[in-house]
Amino acid sequence: MPITPANGRTTDTARPSAPGAEAGSTEPIMLELVDEDGVTIGTAEKLSAHLAPGRLHRAFSVFLFDDDGRLLLQRRALGKYHSPGVWSNTCCGHPYPGEPPFVAATRRTAEELGVAPALLREAGTVRYNHPDPASGLVEQEYNHLFAGLVRGKPEPDPEEIGEIAFVSPEELAGLLEGNPFSAWFLTVLDAARPAIREITGSAAGW
Repeated sequence: MPITPANGRTTDTARPSAPGAEAGSTEPIMLELVDEDGVTIGTAEKLSAHLAPGRLHRAFSVFLFDDDGRLLLQRRALGKYHSPGVWSNTCCGHPYPGEPPFVAATRRTAEELGVAPALLREAGTVRYNHPDPASGLVEQEYNHLFAGLVRGKPEPDPEEIGEIAFVSPEELAGLLEGNPFSAWFLTVLDAARPAIREITGSAAGW
C-alpha cells in the first residue's frame, strides 16, 4: 500500500485557509440548504452551515478506483479547518448554489487531485448527521455519491491533500484500525457499495 505525499511534500507547515473558504482563498463559500427530500430551500455560508447543530445542505462524495480495483484515498491536509489530517474517500465537497452535483464532483476532483476520472457514474444519495469530535463542527448532509475509475497519475494539491494511497479492501481494513478517518467515511462508503461493486467487479472484494 504505497502512500504518496502530495507533490512530494508534507503539509505540516500548511497555513489554514479562512474558515468557510476553499484552500488558498479568503472568500466565503456558499452552500445549498435542502429539505429531507433534497429539494433546495436556500443558501448558507459554509462554516455557518457546519456549526452545531448543523443545517442540512447538499454535498457530494467521490470514490475512484484503479484498474486493479484499489480505492484511491486521500489524507486531508493539516491546514484544513474541518477534519484536518484524517483519511477519507477520493474527494468530497459541496456544490456551489445551482451547480449540478456531478459537475461539482468532477470540478473538485480535478482541483484537489489534478486528474480527471476515466469513468464516473452516480452511486445514489445518503443523508446523515455526523458530529466531528475534534472540531465541534457537524455534518448535516444530503450527499450525492459518485463512483468511477481513474487511470491518470494523481497530482494532489498540497493545500488540500497531505497524502494519497491506493488500497484494497484488506489494506483499507488495516488502515482503519490504526488511523483516524473522517466521520462520514464509512457511511458514504457503505451507501456507495452497490455501484462500486458494479464498477470494480466481484473479484475486487468491495
